[in-house]
Amino acid sequence: MTAEPTRKALDLVYMGTPAFAATILSGLIEAGHRVLAVYTQPPRPAGRGHRPQPSPVQLLAAQHRLALRSPVNLRTPEAQSAFANSGADAAVVAAYGLILPGSILRAPRLGCFNVHASLLPRWRGAAPIQRALLAGDSETGITIMQMEEGLDTGPILLQQGVSIAPNTTAADLSAELAVLGARLILAALDGIAEGTLLPRPQPQDGVTYARKISREDGRLDWRLSAAALERQVRALDPWPGVFFESRGRGGGERIRVLAAIASPTESGSPPGTVLDDNLSIACGEGAFRPLRLQRPGRSPIDTGAFLRGFPIAAGTVLPCRATS
Repeated sequence: MTAEPTRKALDLVYMGTPAFAATILSGLIEAGHRVLAVYTQPPRPAGRGHRPQPSPVQLLAAQHRLALRSPVNLRTPEAQSAFANSGADAAVVAAYGLILPGSILRAPRLGCFNVHASLLPRWRGAAPIQRALLAGDSETGITIMQMEEGLDTGPILLQQGVSIAPNTTAADLSAELAVLGARLILAALDGIAEGTLLPRPQPQDGVTYARKISREDGRLDWRLSAAALERQVRALDPWPGVFFESRGRGGGERIRVLAAIASPTESGSPPGTVLDDNLSIACGEGAFRPLRLQRPGRSPIDTGAFLRGFPIAAGTVLPCRATS
């Protein structure tokens, strides 16, 4: 058997927040790189009690007893001095959530490197996984990029694509890309340390921007095509989730849709019209049928059980916009 090449361990600062980033941090630790400090977003309120919850990266850093920093921003002299004084060879960034000013980008000896979940220059910005699914892309991937002050405009070091299967959710795709990202950043760091990997400029053609996702992006608009709404369900799983508004015996409620299918069949009914006893709903094109639903404060259930407790009769017209 051929022995694996010896990896040169680097002194790193790591910057990331969600589960995607935690997978990549775990890979760096397992590979033997020395993580001098971990930067992550401060705990945010979450869950029914709205109690501050540490990020997946914070939990992993605590597990490995790594120095943890959660500045509100990186533009203060104190934050920039603390970063520079870490003495890192390089910084690795993955879905961190803060802009890195120029003084931070220039501080590490080798530079700052981003693990970005798209095939740049497509889907620069905050939500590349969700935007790829919303757009119906058949492929996405990971780009390892040398960071500069522009929004995901830096030169590319490594890039690898993956196919997007028809039923893929954002959670599925994020997990798959995190594993790929962990592998590619290790290869990139090896090449950077050895001086064998040179960056190449991003193409000027094909630039798109992945605007940040908000809770209101989860609202289903029946004027869109059923296919677009089915992609919306998958793209916004698990956060923020998609919903529509309906009135039951207890008044108006936001009903969350956790799974759905789209049919190209045209009904001729106005968008938002419930077409049958299975809760098929007329759209701008085709029909949308929820498969799994959730009322506020309740557990997710399939559509048949949902309708037994919260009937929505055929002929009901669900609103396309927010109700007052």
